[in-house]
Amino acid sequence: MSLLYLTQQGTRLQKEHGRFVLSRPDRTDVAIPMTEVEQVMVFGNISLTTPTMAACLSRQIPVVFLSQSGTYRGHLWSAEYDDHRAVAAQFAHRDDLTFQWAVAQAIVRGKAWNSKQLLLKLNRRRQLDTVALAISRIDRDLAAIDQLSATDTGLDQLRGHEGAIAAYYFPALGQLIANPDFSLTTRVRRPPTDPVNALLSFGYTLLFNNVLSLLHLEGLNPYLGNLHRNDRHEAHLAFDLMEEFRSPIVDTLVLTLLNQQVLKPDAFLPPKANGAVYLTDDARRRYLQAFEDRIMTTLHHPDARDPVPYRRIIQLQIRRYKACLLDDAPYEPFRRET
Repeated sequence: MSLLYLTQQGTRLQKEHGRFVLSRPDRTDVAIPMTEVEQVMVFGNISLTTPTMAACLSRQIPVVFLSQSGTYRGHLWSAEYDDHRAVAAQFAHRDDLTFQWAVAQAIVRGKAWNSKQLLLKLNRRRQLDTVALAISRIDRDLAAIDQLSATDTGLDQLRGHEGAIAAYYFPALGQLIANPDFSLTTRVRRPPTDPVNALLSFGYTLLFNNVLSLLHLEGLNPYLGNLHRNDRHEAHLAFDLMEEFRSPIVDTLVLTLLNQQVLKPDAFLPPKANGAVYLTDDARRRYLQAFEDRIMTTLHHPDARDPVPYRRIIQLQIRRYKACLLDDAPYEPFRRET
């Protein structure tokens, strides 16, 4: 089972005797058995026939629609597959501050731990003082998080520490880019205005869509988050549960591609009028393949007997969250091995 990425503009996806058939602008067709597809991601001007969408709905294959540059637009999924008991528990915990606090704190701690582990790993050879200083500051904020209380003020302070940790982390990550053609001094998004931020943003979009699709698959309402909450109708739970995977999956991938010079400056288009920087079509396809390879990397997880891919680990973490809702089990975030 794998994800089907549709990136070639003008492509048409249709259903034909248990297969998806890609009809490309050059009039060449590619057929893929539906049983081998677990998700479809559509970038830009690509059409799906009505029978294709019906087949995706009946087979529980989420379809995610993005702009050509990777901005999330929406998704196709049947609400018939909701886990009503779990969704009811989500609403029941909506105003439970103790529950919200416990989950939010665990997520921030897991994210910070994984970010720190990546810095430690990459700095073993470099031994940069600036990176060591950033790690010590992350430790300081982690200690401060332990002193916070489950109150509205405590939640705001928790989000403040999360922001502070990111402010230490990204410049330190930039110090560990060994390719002189690229640099990262701070995180810039909406839009990303340099190549490294473009790679991070695109990777986070792909990660978000993986988490979102798996939340649907597990029957949860992706809009009811704990760490992330605001007045906008956004998939806050997907934002919550992707946090602990940003560093192990996306940041690790980006540093690998840059330090091994897999991507070079000609992989990026000139900045647009608003300063936004994006990958070329060819580089985007290579990045998608590299992301797929990364998220299918196998490793151990406490809830699985044998090594499993990151994508399966994300699903196991979502099930931990369901257990938290239904069985009052504490949420244990995914922690990258040291």
